[in-house]
Amino acid sequence: MKNLGTQDANSPLMEQLIFFHDHTLMILTMITVLVGYMMGTVLMNKLTNRYLLEGQTIELIWTILPAIILVFIALPSLRILYLMDEINNPVLTIKSIGHQWYWSYEYSDFSNIEFDSYMKPSNDLEMSDFRLLDVDNRVILPMNSQIRILVTAADVIHSWTIPSLGIKIDATPGRLNQGSILINRPGLLFGQCSEICGANHSFMPIVVESVSANQFINWLKNN
Repeated sequence: MKNLGTQDANSPLMEQLIFFHDHTLMILTMITVLVGYMMGTVLMNKLTNRYLLEGQTIELIWTILPAIILVFIALPSLRILYLMDEINNPVLTIKSIGHQWYWSYEYSDFSNIEFDSYMKPSNDLEMSDFRLLDVDNRVILPMNSQIRILVTAADVIHSWTIPSLGIKIDATPGRLNQGSILINRPGLLFGQCSEICGANHSFMPIVVESVSANQFINWLKNN
């Protein structure tokens, strides 16, 4: 089943996106079943009505009903759209800069913490590492904290994406885009560049390590 659905949610926003996906899929399933049943009925029976020229009642129903269904899809969709743009008093700001073909990070609240993050070559991998997904320098972030991320690029368009957080921000040269992250559990979160950016587009992964606040403070002290 894991391959048929989304990744497990690691943020409240991704949970909302999964709920909306399931809600919309349920509506689509009901429409498909109803239309399939009606087409099957029309094809299989031999009933005819030579005097049926119009049916204003049924035409009114099948005009208004789709409009009502669209409202039931549009309202939760707009709600999530505005939630994704919301920035709620972040306790930490990080900046991610896309390059061909690696990411560099700056912790804007601290003067001396910045580093590049390259994909680990296959011959440097340990047994616990994931090929083509692990990096030499992970992004360390505290869980249960509002984090603002600023994303830009130094050369071509990239896209900073982590599916399990429900975040995808385009990195555009000369432009600063921002997003909000709230991670609700510890662990490793994997992502990749999601905008075709050249020959090695497939080889610039993103790894976020979610840790407790105390572990994050200790990491800051050691850097």
